[in-house]
Amino acid sequence: MNRLTTSWGAFELARFPEDPRDTLRAWDAADEYLLRHLHGIDDAAPVPLTGTVAVVGDRWGALVTSLAGHHPVVQITDSYLGQQATRANLARAGTDSGAVRLLSARDTPPERVDVLLVRVPKSLALLEDQLHRLAPAVHADTVVVGTGMVSEIHTSTLKLFERIIGPTRTSLAAKKARLIFCTPDPDLPRVPSPWPLRYDLPADTGALAGRTVTNHAGIFCAERLDIGTRFFLRHLPTGHGAEHVVDLGCGNGVVGTAAALAAPQALVTFTDESFSAVASAEATFHANVPAGKAEFVVGDGLSALGDGSADLVLNNPPFHSHRATTDTAARRMFADARRVLRPGGELWVVGNRHLGYHVRLRRLFGNCDVVASDPKFVVLRAVKRR
Repeated sequence: MNRLTTSWGAFELARFPEDPRDTLRAWDAADEYLLRHLHGIDDAAPVPLTGTVAVVGDRWGALVTSLAGHHPVVQITDSYLGQQATRANLARAGTDSGAVRLLSARDTPPERVDVLLVRVPKSLALLEDQLHRLAPAVHADTVVVGTGMVSEIHTSTLKLFERIIGPTRTSLAAKKARLIFCTPDPDLPRVPSPWPLRYDLPADTGALAGRTVTNHAGIFCAERLDIGTRFFLRHLPTGHGAEHVVDLGCGNGVVGTAAALAAPQALVTFTDESFSAVASAEATFHANVPAGKAEFVVGDGLSALGDGSADLVLNNPPFHSHRATTDTAARRMFADARRVLRPGGELWVVGNRHLGYHVRLRRLFGNCDVVASDPKFVVLRAVKRR
């Protein structure tokens, strides 16, 4: 936990789930730059935070925790973990629970927004979808300010603001962060978001070949099937007789859908921390296995599942947290999988060869087999012995 000092006070902030070993802060220079701008820096006038303040993409709640005194404030995020961090940080600050309205990226946005603050996401598609969804709520007097690290803001980023909201310019860089200033143009047509995107799966995806997958904006490789998942689909277990299969970190749900086609009797649980990912998985599953049994969970890994409740867990773990490379998510996913597996249950993992997941799995399960490998990826199997 670290202390963020702002013009509105000092706040103890942490990511979620809290881990004393985690050295990553719950904010960065882009958040600080935006907060300083709102208060008025370099002789600039403070931004009047009146009316509805909407904060999009606030990663761990640093922005809305700082601005919660300017009621009403609305946070819009695609991250369940970010939303939980926000709740904890607001409670730690002693903020009234009604001061900030927490919405997911799939919820209906406010009808009117007077101040729109956008933390630029890693995904350009997610930014496009968010701006399209919010554009009808923006009016001529809405103050629109974006923020991000210099490495996150590109010409394509600015063109999206320009095309969807109005004329756009950027600030000078400060501590490798930059601000985006956008002036709403009421004459711009407000057109629906082009997302979600649907495409047919390629021929080398087994039983899924030619089937349609749905991808909401912001999920990993939303415009095409990523090569790691494609490799995994070619080597999934068959004939396993599992009654309960879990697609952990499900993304668009193609792995769990393939498992459902291979084991029609099984209940498949799709779980992810991304609201858009779970919505994508639900659409993909129902389009391809209309009579199948499934449940869809937005949450923190497998925290919603009981001990010893699953026969098979399938996992393609992320190794980035925003811009940071980390194996924290993978470590927690593997430990979670061991907890929910029954004795004799199996965890199947696909990952880049260089990540060395086999070392972690052998330490945790006492065993790990290589099912398949190529120069880039490896599929691993670990069995819970007891």
